Amino acid sequence: MIVYQGHEGAYSHLACKHVFPDREARACSSFRAAMEEVEQGKADLAMIPLENSTAGRVEEIYRLIPQMSLHIQEEHFEAVNHCLMALPGARLEDLRVVGSHPQALAQCADHIRELGLDPVATLDTAGAALEVSQSGDKTKAAIASSLAAELYGLEVLKENFQDKTGNTTRFIILSHESKLPPLEPGVKYITSLLFRVRNIPAALYKALGGFATNGVNLVKLESYMPGGTLNASQFHVDIEGHIDSPNMKLALEELTFFAEDIRMLGTYRAHPTRASRSFHD
Repeated sequence: MIVYQGHEGAYSHLACKHVFPDREARACSSFRAAMEEVEQGKADLAMIPLENSTAGRVEEIYRLIPQMSLHIQEEHFEAVNHCLMALPGARLEDLRVVGSHPQALAQCADHIRELGLDPVATLDTAGAALEVSQSGDKTKAAIASSLAAELYGLEVLKENFQDKTGNTTRFIILSHESKLPPLEPGVKYITSLLFRVRNIPAALYKALGGFATNGVNLVKLESYMPGGTLNASQFHVDIEGHIDSPNMKLALEELTFFAEDIRMLGTYRAHPTRASRSFHD
């Protein structure tokens, strides 16, 4: 079983259907609840959105990952087609309010302003569609997937409602057990890890220096403020390469001199969407 946050028809649900068409997918009320289901062995996997090409990172996930004993098994890039939907018979000129997840509202902000709609944040996109279907109010609209429109009997008034073409969400697939793929020639990998810097001058610069000197490319660096302090001393890093590659081993060895509490989140195959970029093993 794979779990996801939101109602049936959410983009996370759609991603589950695309990656695991034969696996049962079950909705959870929150990201934390979905991740805890996997941590407690009640589900095998969780499909969790990490960032979007238009609206940026899903900040809550970066805060939750350090609290969970989970591993990244795979990544998935899902093209997002936001649909503006309302009750059957509703017209664009009837609409006054549009509801959706804050990320979706941000991704459609220009088009929402053009129509003069008041945006209302909801817990997820499909939940907004469900609310509209139950409202009986033709002035209310939702931004969600075509699957949500189908499930909740809504009419799609505009497809591709997002402001930018190529809008894509990156998901990570989390499991309770670590699953390290073999290092194969010609295959591109991503390695993700967490670490804290030691309390020494220029600690972050020194901690990351080993990646540069060994020709290992960092594709993401996110900072945290753990323990209720304002000191951003914990970091999440996505790195191009396999943990068993010689250059990566050397880089990680240097990292241990300047960082502590290093935790490997996983090494996994890079999604084909990354193919247009340059990778180094």
